[in-house]
Amino acid sequence: MLQERAAAGHPILFALFGAGFMGRGILHQLRYHEGLRCPAVCARDPEKALVALKGMGYEEARVVNSSQSLDSLIASGGIGITSDPDVVCGSERIEGVLDATGAVDYGAGIVSRALEAGKHSVVLNAELDGTIGPLLKEKADQAGVVYTGCDGDQPAVEMNLYRFVRTLGLEPLVCGNIKGLHDPHRTPTTQQAFAEKWGQSATMVTSFADGTKVSFEQAVVANATGMSVAKRGMGGFKHEGHVDDLVSHYDPDELRRLGGIVDYVVGASPSPGVFVLAAARDETQAHFLHLGKLGQGPLYSFYVPYHLLVLEAPLTVARAVAFGDAAIAPAGGPRVEVVAVAKRDLAAGETIDGLGGYMTYGTCENYGPARTEGLLPIGLAEGARLRRGIGRDQLLHIDDVVYPTGTFVHSLRAEQDAMFSES
Repeated sequence: MLQERAAAGHPILFALFGAGFMGRGILHQLRYHEGLRCPAVCARDPEKALVALKGMGYEEARVVNSSQSLDSLIASGGIGITSDPDVVCGSERIEGVLDATGAVDYGAGIVSRALEAGKHSVVLNAELDGTIGPLLKEKADQAGVVYTGCDGDQPAVEMNLYRFVRTLGLEPLVCGNIKGLHDPHRTPTTQQAFAEKWGQSATMVTSFADGTKVSFEQAVVANATGMSVAKRGMGGFKHEGHVDDLVSHYDPDELRRLGGIVDYVVGASPSPGVFVLAAARDETQAHFLHLGKLGQGPLYSFYVPYHLLVLEAPLTVARAVAFGDAAIAPAGGPRVEVVAVAKRDLAAGETIDGLGGYMTYGTCENYGPARTEGLLPIGLAEGARLRRGIGRDQLLHIDDVVYPTGTFVHSLRAEQDAMFSES
């Protein structure tokens, strides 16, 4: 399909939100994808984005201030850069958008606007998806467009593997994520050197290390599959062997009772991949799985040994625009919540910093208990002011904070909670 569109001179046109580490990687990768073009970039600092794009060889990049100017520039083969999401969403040429910001409130605003404008929306933003993804999926359905997570990010890689296993007629019971490190008390200070080595932000890599990112990733998978967590925080155990060895770690009957679970392990190989543990439906399937060298059951291991991020990400736009297909999207109401935990002793009056910061980390809890106990979703925590002190490693509750005013994500989250009040 992409080759045909390239040959016809009619590539899929999409806009990119964010010109940071991931965004620049996607723009670079597009040099090697046929039939896909990104002629619009929306960034909060357009002049900085312009310098970055020109440094990558995109000399045709220009700052634009209207949808009409953007469409004219697209027609001439240029790339328009803007700070105004409405410039992108009002374009008649843009078919879809890709959010690579990793920001929850900003992402909530841009993706909701894109959906209202009838643009297919791809999010490389598990933090946003894990906070208000079910609502955004509903809005996409109402608009007749696709809302989806991104190929190359671990949730979509898990979901693609889950679908493969389910399509074989097997019974998926665990969707798992492999991490190399988990220390909930890591901070941007401890992760600064690693961040500089890889050209990433310190807060981003802190969210990887402190467990917030994997919690969001697995919440997204749970919301897409209908699975749950076996306990608050998931298993998260250390396993220095191969993921194939995990088939003996779980009780299939308990997994079935729970309706399947999402989980993660630390230190396993192949890293940083994903895995699905599944059961055979009958003895004949079990016989052929054994013949295929997958062991004697009752659980069988399937895995993908990598996730390639920006190398795969643009292909999700093609799935959405050309085929109306989502890599991963919520299947209904939320199943798992990512709730905030104090990373250090917090004092009354303090304002909570962002994800991957110094004050909180995220952990998974099933949606029902999280709502019943009034636990604070970490995707809503940034900018909230503490009403009282909270001890280190204690859960934060919604009643413990005063939310900031004028945000997109809090209003959309209230809408989602009302929509799925019976979940």
